[in-house]
Amino acid sequence: MIKDKRSLIVDGLRIVLEIYLPEVEVAETYPTVCLCHGIPGRVKDPTDRGYQLLAERFCAEGFGALIFNFRGAGESDGNFDIFGWTRDLAAVMDFLFNRPEIDKERISLMGFSGGAAVSVYVTAHDPRISSLVICACPSEFSLIYEPERVNSFISQAKTIGIIRDQGYPGSVEEWVKGFKDISPIKWVDGISPRPVLIIHGTNDDTVDVSHAWNLYEKAKNPKDILLIKGAEHRIRTDERAITGALTWLKKVNSMPLDIHQKHP
Repeated sequence: MIKDKRSLIVDGLRIVLEIYLPEVEVAETYPTVCLCHGIPGRVKDPTDRGYQLLAERFCAEGFGALIFNFRGAGESDGNFDIFGWTRDLAAVMDFLFNRPEIDKERISLMGFSGGAAVSVYVTAHDPRISSLVICACPSEFSLIYEPERVNSFISQAKTIGIIRDQGYPGSVEEWVKGFKDISPIKWVDGISPRPVLIIHGTNDDTVDVSHAWNLYEKAKNPKDILLIKGAEHRIRTDERAITGALTWLKKVNSMPLDIHQKHP
């Protein structure tokens, strides 16, 4: 396995990423999965190799894998901004598309929670993405639209360290508008004719499983849903979810390329 750490500049911010590639002949290209983390809910445990482990797992199965920190998270610069996250992911897609080792017809996104929401928005706008897996994805973010909830959320974000600058956000109204603009329920039907898999835990008390069904009903074919019995919100730690995602990705990546026909 080959591991390459890089950084991109997006909106003047350094976005840190790592790409993992199977160690075989240079002439080969790989179907690739970009893994998108969720909104951090606590201070990161430095011993938690969660997304690195996932990348290594996908790489061992023959996929290229990319992980990165959205602005405000991990080693990346800036403050948490959900609409800014869409620009971060768009830049990461540009990076992937320009790597010679990557099969440009088989680039998939796999997002978790808030990262899944951003993945829906970006996939709907980027025809280069061939398939999408969304895990524990909210259909919308209406719970934080109320002023009291917004203030509490921003306060928590500052405590966790994903909002780092005093006086940020300058306009709370504009910051909240980003959540409204990317609401997955508005965009999930724009993924077709590319396939989408929705994975959700039945015991998710952060994003109720009803969100998964709302997205499934709005999405157009081809679409699949995988409900993990008893699983909670942190579904990346559930082996059933990861195995299900890998099985599905192998299936859609073995389809004839015209199955992934892209928008004109």
